[in-house]
Amino acid sequence: MMGHSHALSGVVGWMAVVPLVQGMEFPGLSFDLGPGEIVAGSLVCAGAALLPDLDHKSATVTKTYGKVTETLGGMLGFLFGGHRMGTHSFFFAILVGVLVQLLALWSELAVQIFVFLLIGIALQGLGFGLDKNRVASGIINAMVTGGITLALFTAGVNYSWLGLAVAFGVVLHFFGDMITKMGVPIFWPFYKKRFGQDKGFVTDGPVEQKLVTPLLTIGVIVGTVYLFDWPSLLPEY
Repeated sequence: MMGHSHALSGVVGWMAVVPLVQGMEFPGLSFDLGPGEIVAGSLVCAGAALLPDLDHKSATVTKTYGKVTETLGGMLGFLFGGHRMGTHSFFFAILVGVLVQLLALWSELAVQIFVFLLIGIALQGLGFGLDKNRVASGIINAMVTGGITLALFTAGVNYSWLGLAVAFGVVLHFFGDMITKMGVPIFWPFYKKRFGQDKGFVTDGPVEQKLVTPLLTIGVIVGTVYLFDWPSLLPEY
């Protein structure tokens, strides 16, 4: 799927699991998900749902932070066998999730920086940018991303779930690609068969444009209405 569809799937995916995990607690992990955690998780998942495409030099995520993401994308493409190979697997999802969870345990500052980067990727994937002016787009994106990250920090968002949210976003990505014609090798490197190959729709074709993306957009709207207690959030007059 295209970047905007993957980003939308991350938002919808997080909103869908919130009612299922709300209130659960494990050692070092709490799913006490208030409005801040719902917004943060949606954006984190949206950004993470674009990470597997770092293996493609023209992908939205690869272009988001210029030479930094382009260089990282080139390294991942080499290490994981090219586009839609290792980065589209459970192995990659678990690897990234574990690394991010260790990051969350190590440093609060590192968490905030990583959240900032993921939100920037999410906004870019969701279409918040100016295609004809990349400099202006980058500046605006950074300002909005910084504002959102600061607001979430001020609200005291608990990111103990960060690694799981990132892994979940990655999984949503390759399941999205699994329903396109190219398929994905989800069990790489142990089994390189592409699941879904030649059985789905064409990437950025009529099905994605006229069915998948509109349905995901509706999902975001429904989730927003359902999950938030709007009377308590809106100011009283």
